[in-house]
Amino acid sequence: MASNPLVDIFRIRDLRNRILFTLFVLFIFRLGAFIPIPGIDRTAVMNYFSQGAGGMDGIFDYIDFFAGGAFKNVSIFMLGVMPYITTSIIMNLLTIIFPKLKKISEEEGGKKKIQKYTRYITIPVCMIQSLTVPQLAKTFNALTMNELHFTFIAMLTVTTGTVFLVWLGEQITQRGIGNGISILIFAGIVARMPESVITLVQTVRDPNSGLNPVFLIIVIAIFVVVVALVIYEQQGQRKIPVFYAKRVIGRKIYGSQNTYLPFKINPSGVIPVIFASALLTFPIQLIQGLGKNIQFFQSFLRYFTWDQIAYNVVYGLLIVFFAYFYTQVTLNPFEISKNIRENGGSIPGIRSEKMEEYLNRILMRIILPGSLFLAFIAIIPTIITLLFNFPRSVAMLMGGTSLLIMVGVDLDTMSQIEGHLRMHHHDGLVKKGKLKSRNL
Repeated sequence: MASNPLVDIFRIRDLRNRILFTLFVLFIFRLGAFIPIPGIDRTAVMNYFSQGAGGMDGIFDYIDFFAGGAFKNVSIFMLGVMPYITTSIIMNLLTIIFPKLKKISEEEGGKKKIQKYTRYITIPVCMIQSLTVPQLAKTFNALTMNELHFTFIAMLTVTTGTVFLVWLGEQITQRGIGNGISILIFAGIVARMPESVITLVQTVRDPNSGLNPVFLIIVIAIFVVVVALVIYEQQGQRKIPVFYAKRVIGRKIYGSQNTYLPFKINPSGVIPVIFASALLTFPIQLIQGLGKNIQFFQSFLRYFTWDQIAYNVVYGLLIVFFAYFYTQVTLNPFEISKNIRENGGSIPGIRSEKMEEYLNRILMRIILPGSLFLAFIAIIPTIITLLFNFPRSVAMLMGGTSLLIMVGVDLDTMSQIEGHLRMHHHDGLVKKGKLKSRNL
């Protein structure tokens, strides 16, 4: 009788402990999403949003979606891990711009130093973003204490909440399953699914909603096709053959070997989409909270909302930019060529001095269609909402950043679980082939 992979998961003690630990951390994350900041009248906040006010269809709806409803609850985790993502972007850019930082990152233990600097810079970024909380509380008419006192408490609470979430994410990475930060974002998205389904059912039942049931079937079919395409794209590879000649190391002779470089169609995964989202969210959130009374900022927000062409064009261009940028950081053709030459390898038909140019040309050709595909998937929610009159909260689940993150994190986590199963001589999660890690 063939073994059941789900049963095997809980037979392996180490894997079982990792999964249970991850679930425990996610429980803490979801619990914190319902704990309001001290000094907030939660009833007033709920009444405000129940009346459809506040522009929750805009950038705040976007933040709330990835925070798992924590932003709407004005909770201690209302900013989620987005400030940390923003800081990661800043540090990646600074590492490229400043040679000293790049040198530090290439040293032994350098990546840990960069991560430490990133955590430190996350604190002031959180404090800047938390300045919008008092303005929101005044808009909600939900303040129960002096505004100055509340500002201090809100900044301290929200900043501490984000730093605590980053620490929880690191604990998942070390002691749980999957990439911790990605798992927290994934959990925030999945937590909104029941509410989105209820919203969809209510919209379909409402005769005045304008949502045709036929359109609903069409959109669901599109969603299934898009999921299949995303999985295919995430798993797709271009294999570059590499030949290693015989080598003599000490008294041993190592024979020739044929292998390949697996260049993915989308080497950077969903990182470009997350980076682009965070980079757009940060300034717009500040303007929403602090610059509403300034005419220039009002005009900017009017033309830079999710349903405007300008916003989607900039969003798509940022995704393409970060796809190229992050791929060059993680897959440097010069370093790859150097490592191949130092180990006595060669690419058939390519001269040694032309290897870097060849690999760079292949990467550039791969990244363009992959980045354009990411940009297209990212703006699908806007297209579905405008064409089919779909609720935006539901459309965001059927495409865009949320779909890419859910598929990517799911593949990454499943590949790690399969790795543990095979290490303990069990069958994997799938009968044919192997799951390929997305490595978020």
